[in-house]
Amino acid sequence: MTKADIVERAHKITDFNKKESFEVVELLFEVVKETLVGGEDLKLSGFGNFKVRQKADRRGRNPQTGEAITIEARRILSFKPIHVLKIYLNN
Repeated sequence: MTKADIVERAHKITDFNKKESFEVVELLFEVVKETLVGGEDLKLSGFGNFKVRQKADRRGRNPQTGEAITIEARRILSFKPIHVLKIYLNN
């Protein structure tokens, strides 16, 4: 599913026209991005939790040369669905 598909579904479900639906979806994604980039967790009731985690430096290996390298620290995004969503997906 693409963002355009989400806009189309929002248009069909609501009384908004396509332009208004697009603006609402864009605004929602912008708020989500700003929240996660700011390092805050995002909890969507009835859906799940997005969490930004910090990974430390770690040792790795270049698979082509076998040379030891350091993989730099970075932030990653994880998602944990709520229990009800897990059940819904598996039934």
